[in-house]
Amino acid sequence: MNIKKSPSTPLLRLLLISPRPFEFSETMRRQVSPAFLFLFLSVFLFASFSLYFSSCNPIYASTEISFPSVNLTAISKIPGYSPSSSSLAIKEDVNYLTRHVASIQDSSGVKSVSVLLPDWEVLLIVLPESTPPMTASISGNDFLCLYPNNETSPARFSGVLPWTNQTTFKCGLPKRNRRRLPFLSPVLIRSGEEFLVSSPPPEPMMRWTRLAYESFSTENDVVLFVKGLNHRQGINLSPKELTCVFIDETSSNAVRTAVTSSIQEVFRCERPDLTSFGYGGEGNGLNKRIKVSLEIRHQGESSFMMPSVAYYIPWRKLEIERPKSLLCASTMVFDVAKFLREWVMYHSKIGVEKFVLYDNDSDDDLMRVIKELNQEGYNIETFFWIWPKTQEAGFSHASLYAKDSCTWMMYLDVDEFVFAPSWVTSLQPSPDDPMLRSLLPKTQWWSDPRPIGQVSIRCNEFGPSNQMTHPLEGVTQGYTCRRKEDNRHKSIVLLEAIEHSLLNAIHHFKLKEGYRTKPVSLEVAVVNHYKYQAWSEFKVKFRRRVSAYVVDWTKGLNPLSKDRAPGLGFEAVEPSGWEHKFCEVQDDRLKLLAQRWFENQTMAGSKMAWQI
Repeated sequence: MNIKKSPSTPLLRLLLISPRPFEFSETMRRQVSPAFLFLFLSVFLFASFSLYFSSCNPIYASTEISFPSVNLTAISKIPGYSPSSSSLAIKEDVNYLTRHVASIQDSSGVKSVSVLLPDWEVLLIVLPESTPPMTASISGNDFLCLYPNNETSPARFSGVLPWTNQTTFKCGLPKRNRRRLPFLSPVLIRSGEEFLVSSPPPEPMMRWTRLAYESFSTENDVVLFVKGLNHRQGINLSPKELTCVFIDETSSNAVRTAVTSSIQEVFRCERPDLTSFGYGGEGNGLNKRIKVSLEIRHQGESSFMMPSVAYYIPWRKLEIERPKSLLCASTMVFDVAKFLREWVMYHSKIGVEKFVLYDNDSDDDLMRVIKELNQEGYNIETFFWIWPKTQEAGFSHASLYAKDSCTWMMYLDVDEFVFAPSWVTSLQPSPDDPMLRSLLPKTQWWSDPRPIGQVSIRCNEFGPSNQMTHPLEGVTQGYTCRRKEDNRHKSIVLLEAIEHSLLNAIHHFKLKEGYRTKPVSLEVAVVNHYKYQAWSEFKVKFRRRVSAYVVDWTKGLNPLSKDRAPGLGFEAVEPSGWEHKFCEVQDDRLKLLAQRWFENQTMAGSKMAWQI
C-alpha cells in the first residue's frame, strides 16, 4: 500500500487515520520477521513523537532564549519551601541559545526583578540602574512580558514605589508556564525594537509567599515588612530566631542587627551602623543601595535568608515641622473611584481633616478623582502600596507614616460611614461643631492617669435594599435596609498610644501599657457598613480579601467566618433574591441627614454634591 505524507506529518497520525495500515502481501508476511517489524515501528513512533513535540513546543526548538541574570536569592534554596502548585508542575532543565526578539533592552537598558503574586500575576520591579530611568509617564500598552518559552503577555504599568522610586509593571503568567518548575523570570520588552538576548539563563521568580517587601525607618529603629514567616494570628517566631541583615549590593558586605519584635508581618530591627558602607550619619548621605532582609536561625539548623525587594532608607528629621491634624482617616483602597467622593465629602463634613489612602494597585480613575478633590480643598494623601493581602501591615505602616502629621487616626473602609443619632437635628454643621471630635476624650490625654488611646465604634451591616446596580446618588442614599444585629467594630486610635509591635486586627490596635480602649454605644455613634451592595458591586469581594489572615471567599476554609456573607458559598454566583437579603430593619437616618447636608437643586432636578 502506498502511503503519501508530507515531511511534517508524524507517522503516528497516519497510523491512526489509515483504515488498513501496513497491508502486506502473503510473500512479504513470510519474509518479514516479527522482530524486524517491531524495530521498524519503534523507530518511526519515536521519530513521530519527536517531530510532534518539537513543532508545538518552542522550548524544545533549536531557537531558544537566554535572559540577563539578576542577583536574587533562589526561592528553591529556602528550607521547607513547597510551592502551592507543585502538584501541577513539571520540573525541566532548559538549554538556552540566542535569538533576536523585540525589546527595549538595547535602547533603554531596562532591568527588573520578578515576583510571582497570587492569581498567577507577575510583578516586575524595574531596577534603578536601568539607563535611562523609566518614569511614571510611560504608557504600559507598549510593553510585554517575554517568558523563556517565547510566550508573551501584556505588561500593565502599575505605579512607582514611593521610597525607592522604582517603576513597576504587572503581567499574567501564561498557562503553559504554570506547569513547569521553577517559574522563570520574564523580561520586560517593547515590540518593534531589536534585542539580542544572551546567556546566562533567567533566574527563578521570587515567590510572594516568602518575601521581605517593604521597610520604614524611624528615629530609633527600622521596621521591616515580611510575608511568609508568621502565618497565623497569635503564632509568631521569636525575635531571638531572627536577625536583620543590611546588604551593600555593590560590595556584598553585610551588617547584622538584632530583631526586637516579631508580630504578624511586622519585624522591628535595631538601627544599623553603616560606617563600613561609607555612611557617616544624618549629615552624610548614603549613595549606595542597601537591601534589607531577615535571616532565620533555627536551633541546630543552618540559617537562611528571606528573598527581599526591600531597601533601607535612613531616617531624616523633618526640616520644617508641619502642624498636626487632630483627626485623620486612613484606609486601603482598590478601584473605589466612584465611591470616594461621597466618603471623603461626608467624613470631611463631620471632622476628618486629612485622608491617607493606601492605593492597592487601583486600575480605575482613582488618581483623577483624588486630584479633583484636592483641588476643591480636601486634604488627601496617597501612598502606593502594591502588595496584595497585606491590610494589617498597611495599617501598621500608616501608623508610622502619618505619625508626624496626625494625632488621631480613624481606620475605616470606603463603604463605611460614621453616624451619630444626635446629628439628626443638625441643619448644616460648621467647622467649629464637634461632631466626630465629640467621640474623642474630652480631657487632655497626657493628664489622665489611665488615658484613652482608642475609641471603638460598632457596625451595622446594610443589605442590597432592592438595588440592582450601584445607586448613582451614592451608597448612603441607595442602601437603607440592614441586619438587626450589629457585627464587629472600627476604631479611632491615638497614634502615640500604639504598642511597639504595631499589632492590629479588624481595624483596632494593641495599645501601650497604661492606655485603654473606650467602647461607644450604638446610641452614641455607629458605623453604617454598606457591606452587602448590589450584586454587580458585591461580587468583586470574591476577587481577593485584603487581610493577610482572612481566607479568600473562593476557598472552602473557615466557612463560618464573620467576614463571609451568610449562606453565600464559595463562588461568585448570584443567589436567587439577592436584592432582598439582609433586610431586617429599615434605617434611613443617614440618608435623610446626608440629603439635608449635601443635596443641591439643579436644572435637571436634585443631585447630591458628590454626583458629577
